[in-house]
Amino acid sequence: MSTGFAILEEIFYIAHRSSIEQAQELLSQFGMLAIDEAAARSRHYRELGNSIRFCEWRQIERFLAVLAQDVAVGTIH
Repeated sequence: MSTGFAILEEIFYIAHRSSIEQAQELLSQFGMLAIDEAAARSRHYRELGNSIRFCEWRQIERFLAVLAQDVAVGTIH
């Protein structure tokens, strides 16, 4: 049996609070283009071969994409 939490884990995973703070900072600076900026940063780190920073920025990109949705994702209380 699948839970809403398990579905959210498949969409995105945030390992550290600092990633959410970085996402918030991107939203402040770039607005809805924050998703594109996070994607650009993830590509940059992939090209450098830095897999840890690549994964971190991909996580932030996915998190921002979820925030941009017009519908609720996950369990609604």
